Amino acid sequence: VQLVESGGGLVQPGGSLRLSCAASGSGFSIYAMGWYRQAPGKQRELVAVITSGGRTNYPDSVKGRFTASRDNVKNMVYLQMNSLNREDTAVYYCRAAFRELIYWGQGTQVTVSS
Repeated sequence: VQLVESGGGLVQPGGSLRLSCAASGSGFSIYAMGWYRQAPGKQRELVAVITSGGRTNYPDSVKGRFTASRDNVKNMVYLQMNSLNREDTAVYYCRAAFRELIYWGQGTQVTVSS
């Protein structure tokens, strides 16, 4: 599975962005998909997970602001991010996982600044 993120960019505080992750390869629907982010000098952290069945989970830091979704026909995963603040600035990565198989995208930069 190859993953390619897009949709990052510069946004003002309070603004919104929608990230996309395009997956190529077979069996996309069986993978649990995750969105992670890594800010400079910090560890990579999970911001959203969406199971193969479409259930989602979020850490408290983004709950109520971020929404993950997937389209198993188009092999796409999305992350809608609202009410962005400067602490959301990071490189955002898409991850696919099924048992011992884990794949990462190359990341897309999100910068929240006025």
